[in-house]
Amino acid sequence: MAMTSNKPYLVRAFYDWIVDNDCTPHVVVNALALGVEVPQVYVSDGQIVLNVAPRAVSAFNLDNEALCFTTRFGGVPTDIYAPIHAIIGIYARENGEGMAFESQAPEASELRGIDDGSDDDKPPTGSGPSGSKPPGSRPSGKKPSGPKLRVVK
Repeated sequence: MAMTSNKPYLVRAFYDWIVDNDCTPHVVVNALALGVEVPQVYVSDGQIVLNVAPRAVSAFNLDNEALCFTTRFGGVPTDIYAPIHAIIGIYARENGEGMAFESQAPEASELRGIDDGSDDDKPPTGSGPSGSKPPGSRPSGKKPSGPKLRVVK
């Protein structure tokens, strides 16, 4: 018998663990994935890091299909929607403890109701400044020090 993905369960568990330890949970999302609704001006290298601390969001919902909530970007209330397949990782801002996930294709249940209006897999127009690097490319120069995440297969 085929089992459903354990990814939403792991994301919820890490979220609870981070909050229970009085840390700030941050979620890394593939901003170019199908169904993602985030302010594109804050996207860097095809990703966006979202502060999902209880004090920073409202109408928070993390279920087996998606993460959705309302937060403020530059003082403007913004609705965020990130399907589970688009979540790349979750970590605590204070110490980098958390987990990274391998990219995965959306499951059939995640595709229901999504109509992006196109027949191809190109990112939406206006998803970044012209000349921006393609997703997955590495910036040149000094390697940034940031969260240390483990990849789970």
